[in-house]
Amino acid sequence: MLARFAPAPIGQNHGIKFKKRVNGKDASIFGAFSFSDEIIFSLDIPRTLGITYPTLRIDADGKAFWEKDLEYKETVLDVDIFEIKLKTKELCLGERSGLFYYHFAFHRGAETLFSQTEDNLNFTLSHECPANFRLTIYEDGSCAPEWFKGGVMYHIFVDRFAKGSYKPVCRPDAEINEDWESGIPQYPEYPGAFVRNNMFFGGNLVGIKEKLDYLASLGVTVIYLSPIFKSYSNHKYDTGDYMQVDEMFGGDKALAELIKAGKKKGIRIILDGVFNHTGDDSIYFDKYGKYGSCGAYLSEESPYHDWFYFKEFPDSYESWWGIPILPKLNLMNPDCFDYFTKGEGSVIGKYAKMGIGGIRLDVVDELPNEFLYALVETAKKYSKDEAVVIGEVWENASDKIAYGKRRRYFRGRQLDSVMNYPFRSAALEYISTGDSSIIARELTEIYASYPKFVSDSLMNILGTHDTERILTVLGGENKGDMPNCELAGIKMSDAAREKAVVLLKMASVLQYTVYGVPSVFYGDEAGLEGYHDPFCRMPFPWGKENEELLSHYKKLGSIRSKNPVFAKGEFRVTRAEGPYLEFERYDKKDRIRVAVNASERSVPLHISGTDLISGNKFTTFDLLPPYSAVVLK
Repeated sequence: MLARFAPAPIGQNHGIKFKKRVNGKDASIFGAFSFSDEIIFSLDIPRTLGITYPTLRIDADGKAFWEKDLEYKETVLDVDIFEIKLKTKELCLGERSGLFYYHFAFHRGAETLFSQTEDNLNFTLSHECPANFRLTIYEDGSCAPEWFKGGVMYHIFVDRFAKGSYKPVCRPDAEINEDWESGIPQYPEYPGAFVRNNMFFGGNLVGIKEKLDYLASLGVTVIYLSPIFKSYSNHKYDTGDYMQVDEMFGGDKALAELIKAGKKKGIRIILDGVFNHTGDDSIYFDKYGKYGSCGAYLSEESPYHDWFYFKEFPDSYESWWGIPILPKLNLMNPDCFDYFTKGEGSVIGKYAKMGIGGIRLDVVDELPNEFLYALVETAKKYSKDEAVVIGEVWENASDKIAYGKRRRYFRGRQLDSVMNYPFRSAALEYISTGDSSIIARELTEIYASYPKFVSDSLMNILGTHDTERILTVLGGENKGDMPNCELAGIKMSDAAREKAVVLLKMASVLQYTVYGVPSVFYGDEAGLEGYHDPFCRMPFPWGKENEELLSHYKKLGSIRSKNPVFAKGEFRVTRAEGPYLEFERYDKKDRIRVAVNASERSVPLHISGTDLISGNKFTTFDLLPPYSAVVLK
C-alpha cells in the first residue's frame, strides 16, 4: 500500500509545515510563551507522504514524557491539517512557568518517522532518535524595559576612556601612567601569572560626562560601565566596598552627575555588578588589615566571617576560579543576602534609587536563583520597573545548566537580557568561512528559543574587555600565542588593518540590524586594536580616530534611531546560500531587508530597495560587492 505514496528520504521535511498560533495570532517563529497564552500546534502534511497521523511527545524538563495524537481537522488541496491545543496550566504542573522538550512522531503504516531540529524552528524527518524542540513558558507579566529596545549600548572600561577635568585623589599604592597615547598597561609575564593591576591611566566618570556629546553623536542611548565600586585594581572586579564609588573615578558625586547629565541627552547608565566574589583587599575580607574593621580574614568573630567559605581559617578558603585575591561570597548567608538585595539601603537599592538604568551581572551562572529573584525585585522596585537586568552568559541561555543546576533566567522575575556571545561566535565563524548557514542557524535558534522581549533586548557584542579587539580578530594576524612582552608593542600591518576595517564595517551592520541591542566596546568605532587582556584595554585614541570607521558607526546609530522596526520588529532569515546571507526586520508598518556578502567575490543580490547606509538604489539585477552589506528599505 505504501508504494502508492512518495518515499520519505531522510534529512528533508517534504513540505510539512509546522505552525503555532497563540491567542488567535500566528506565532510560528517563536518558542517561548506566557503562562496564560493558549497555544495551538498545527501540522500541514501533504497526502503524498502517506502519513496517517502525527503524535506529539513532550517532556517536562527531564520528567517522563506524555504523548497525544494530533486531531485531524480538514484536507485542503491534498494537504491534511492536524492540530493540538496545549494547556499551559496543565503543562506547568502547578508552577507558573516551565521548560519543555518535544518532538513529533509521524506514523506511516508500519514505519515511524521523527522530527529532527537544529534551530528550534525548522525540522527534517529521521528514522533515528528525535532532536527535540524546546518550549519555554514564562510567568505572566514578564517583560523588559521598553526604553532599552532599539537603542545603542556603549561599553566603557572607565580607566581608559577619558580623563576629563577631574583631578583624582591618587592612592599611595597606585601607579599613574601619564602616557595616555602610547603607554602600555601592566601585563603578567604570561597569561595567568601574577600582576598587580594597580597602574591607572586616569580615566574617570567626569571624563565620560564631558564626552556625552560624542557618545550622543554615535546614537548611544545607554552606557555600560566596567565596575566602579571602590577597589584596589584598575579593572575593579575585586570589589573593596560596594557602597562607595571609587574616589579615583570621582566618587558617588561623579556618578550622580553622570546619571543626571546622561538623562538630559537620552543616555542611561548601566553598572557592572560583581556579586559572586569580593577582593581580598576589601572591607569584608580585609586580608591586609587596611580598613580598620574586623574583616573575615582577621577574625573568626568577624561579622563577615560567614560571608565566605573557609576550609581552614584563615588561609584556606574558596575563591573564584581558584584565584586567592577573589574570595567567593556565600550569598545565601542571610546577612550577606540582605546586604545586596533587601530594601533601599541594600547595594542594589542604593544605586537603583540613584537612577541607574540597570545592571549587568558578572558571572550570573554562579549566582543562586533565590539571590537573583531578590536582587531583581529590589532593582525593579526602586527604579519603578525601569532598570534593565542583563546577565553574563556565554551560551544559549534558554535552557542553560550551570554547576549541575538548570537556570531559570527567562521564566520570569530574573533576567531581561543576556550578553549575546552566540551571535559573536557565529558572526566571526561566518566571516572567516564564508558559510552563511552558520549564522543563519544560530540567529534562528536564538530567536525561536528566547521570549520575544528578551530577543529585543539582547546585548549584541563583537568585542568586550574579555576578548581580543574585534579589529585585531578580523585582521587575521593570529599572534595571540606570542609572549606578552612581544604582544605589548605589536601592531597590525597596514594590509591587515585595511582588511580588518572592511570586515568590521560588514560585521557591525549585522550587529546593528539583527534583533537585540548593539553593544560597542569603547574605541572599536575609532579603530583601537589589541590582543588579549590587558592589551584590549588601551586608552581611547582621542584625536586619532579612524574617520572611516567613526563615520560608519555614526551612520548605523542614525539608522537605528530613525527606524523603529529595529526596536521590536520581528526577524526572519530569508536566504542563506554560500557566503550570501539575507534577513528582514518587519512589523505592521515597515519592512527592512539586509543582505551580507562574506566572500571575496561579488554575488547576486536577491532583493531591491534604497540602501540606508550609502543612499544608493539596488535592484535584483545588481551584484553585492565582496565583503559588504546593504540595509534596504
